[in-house]
Amino acid sequence: MLGTLINSASIILGGIIGLILGSRLSKNITGIVFQSLGLIVLLLGITMAVKTSNIMILFFSIVLGSLLGEWIDIDKRLNSLGEKIRRKIKIGNKKFTEGFIAASLLFCIGALAILGPIEEGLGNPPNILLVKSGLDGFASIAFASAFGIGVVFSFIPVLIYQGTITLLAYSLQSFFTEIMINEITAMGGLLLIGLSINILEIKKLKIANMLPGLIVVIILSYFFL
Repeated sequence: MLGTLINSASIILGGIIGLILGSRLSKNITGIVFQSLGLIVLLLGITMAVKTSNIMILFFSIVLGSLLGEWIDIDKRLNSLGEKIRRKIKIGNKKFTEGFIAASLLFCIGALAILGPIEEGLGNPPNILLVKSGLDGFASIAFASAFGIGVVFSFIPVLIYQGTITLLAYSLQSFFTEIMINEITAMGGLLLIGLSINILEIKKLKIANMLPGLIVVIILSYFFL
């Protein structure tokens, strides 16, 4: 799990730098940086989403996953988790929860967050995660300058999420096929597009409630592709 540990460290370091710079940057500067990041996330999401080889798999995955997520109400649970952490460490920053959730979703959803841990779990050098570490480090600077210290704590779900995938890949090395990875990537891209809509403040979407779609797409890809 060396790659995931490095990734987590880059988020912490980038977040700290963002906190330092955030106090010196005007709202206009942080705003334009945040909008730029939103556009990059949108472009990345589109690039990933078009990797699907079966649009119906993607359709049923997002619909069924969203219904499941809405039933569980993951969005509410994540918000509660962020608030509990904020109260636990006695930080009064109102944007703590928003920054924690937005950064966690951004860092956990995507091709690199899936392929990187799989690569390391299969016994290869964590090259993908090293690249992701650089990207996440720069992204956390922008996020922390806009949302504050909540972004720094997003390393926790990254550590758990990527670490779990690494261990699963190590245990189930023959399970993930190239086609399945492409569909998972496409699903992650669709979620990133939704996240970019939130970042650009076009409309507020409950992206967290759509996360079960990542599980649904694995099941559908396994049985129908």
